[in-house]
Amino acid sequence: MEVLRTPEERFVSVPDFPYPVGHVTFAGGPTVGGEALRMAFVEAGPPDGEVVVLLHGEPSWSFLWRRVIPALVDAGLRVVAPDLIGFGRSDKPADRAAYTYAAHVEWVREALFEGLELQDVTLVGQDWGGLIGLRLVAEHPDRFARVVVANTGLPTGDSPMSEAFLAWQRFSQESPRFDVGRIVANGCVKPLPPEVVSAYDAPFPDDSYKAGARAFPALVPTSPDDPAAAANRAAWEALARWDKPFLTAFSDSDPITGGGDAVFQRAVPGARVRPHVTLAGGGHFLQEDVGPELGRVVARLVGATPPR
Repeated sequence: MEVLRTPEERFVSVPDFPYPVGHVTFAGGPTVGGEALRMAFVEAGPPDGEVVVLLHGEPSWSFLWRRVIPALVDAGLRVVAPDLIGFGRSDKPADRAAYTYAAHVEWVREALFEGLELQDVTLVGQDWGGLIGLRLVAEHPDRFARVVVANTGLPTGDSPMSEAFLAWQRFSQESPRFDVGRIVANGCVKPLPPEVVSAYDAPFPDDSYKAGARAFPALVPTSPDDPAAAANRAAWEALARWDKPFLTAFSDSDPITGGGDAVFQRAVPGARVRPHVTLAGGGHFLQEDVGPELGRVVARLVGATPPR
């Protein structure tokens, strides 16, 4: 399998993202020039602080969290923000068939639990970060202390998706152009500066690097017989027993996931006693629009709920 690795010089001009980069390698899988496939991550805050894992979605990378991280570090928390395989500084299989929902869950599981050996994790998941992260919460509940979901869901294909999502899914598969920076900008309420748009384009020197970004929307379960539907149903069953802190922090201006917070609030026991938050002025990529506010929400939850 051909695997691509974005040259590091593509990230030289990325603004306001000074965090050191680490890598977790996956032994026994595909290689890049003989080297094992690797997932990149950035880390910030005290090494002995409570761990907050920030999982991004489509088609962004850990750079998306740069306006969230400072509030978490100021609260004394250790922040770990991976780049999903196919995104950011992580390796990028060139064949779209390499990207499955199950593969993404396994890659993140191996990176967080075997590579970084994280325990008592507070998960913050947005977009696909929630789809992947919630599967891990359901399948490995002992590894997690808290959950914050922001503009995400856990679809099973048993309910119809919004027309906004279906339109996005069609675009992702059919459009001859897939300008990642512009896509992120269109998902924000506030205009993004040119250098920020360029930072979202940085991981993708050309279209050959975008197989993962193109694949993601088609992997969302939209029918009951989708390959991931059964595993997501099982995850909902596990979440129906989750009584640790579970907070929804959706924005007020996301046409893709709007209303999804209420589903979690009804279904998850740990969500029923929480003071949930709707962040005003945020689009789908609320980290760009209201990042500091989201960071403070997460920090308050950690501070108010000591791990068991």
